[in-house]
Amino acid sequence: MPDLLTLYPHAKDLGGGFQVRRVLPAAQRRAVGPFVFFDHFGPATEKPGDQHDVRPHPHIGLATVTYLFEGAMMHRDSLGTAQEIRPGAVNWMTAGKGIVHSERKPEGLKTETYVNHGLQLWCALPREFEEVEPSFSHTAAQDIPALDLQGAAVRVLVGEAFGLRSPVPTLMPTLYLDVTLPAGAAFELPALAPEMAVYAVDGEVALNGEALAQHTMGVLPDAPQDGAERPPVRITAEGARRLVVIGGAPLDGPRFMSWNFVSSRRERILQAGEDWEAQRMGHVPGETEFIPLPDHPFKTERSTSAVAPDKRAQG
Repeated sequence: MPDLLTLYPHAKDLGGGFQVRRVLPAAQRRAVGPFVFFDHFGPATEKPGDQHDVRPHPHIGLATVTYLFEGAMMHRDSLGTAQEIRPGAVNWMTAGKGIVHSERKPEGLKTETYVNHGLQLWCALPREFEEVEPSFSHTAAQDIPALDLQGAAVRVLVGEAFGLRSPVPTLMPTLYLDVTLPAGAAFELPALAPEMAVYAVDGEVALNGEALAQHTMGVLPDAPQDGAERPPVRITAEGARRLVVIGGAPLDGPRFMSWNFVSSRRERILQAGEDWEAQRMGHVPGETEFIPLPDHPFKTERSTSAVAPDKRAQG
């Protein structure tokens, strides 16, 4: 289709076949709606003794969105939250002025073999809410609205679509759908948000006849500034396929993004780095480990008087 921007993932193997594919941010596109980070992990077989836990680490200025297709994960944070997430549920964590969390294998699965497969996304918070008090929300799978539409199974994970509204609380217009297509299906995706993208989870699909390979994202043309109506996008697939749709309103200004921090102010990110190094951002109850602050860019930039622009700035 004309003007379709295709984003390809950067893949990293964390060991034992546990692969993470990062699609956002990309050089060609830094954000889609509020989404500034898109990680697709697995499917990977977790065996007893595998160590893929994520030790406590901090965030500011963003909301993390965790969604599993298979497996399980245990979330703990500095608010005292302890919540296991299972397939179909949504964990939405608003970092705001600062939160610390860990993601580990659930205790009951440490001696089991199972498959982990899912997505973790970050949304940049609106500037007026960047320093909001941190919070956590878990929405169970049975509480996510769903419908059969044009032969496809659609789940409205976040936001509003097709007359359904997700109960996941957000601070900005956000769209996040999980769509399962049967073999040979054709699905008309309307313009549900000013900015939208389609990600092919498990196989190739076609957008208005143009192939979108597995594990790639197709960013659709943004809403015209003159308010003209955009036609729907026809999504087809030869085999049964799963895809997700993300989007929302454009960001209200550029963002800087370094390590686990997102902010409209670069100096705020450097301050967060100092706070984490001094362990002033809180602690996860029962946890003694933590991920140390990386040397770059924080320690390097603090030692110089003239700070070069961050190459990973969101804009």
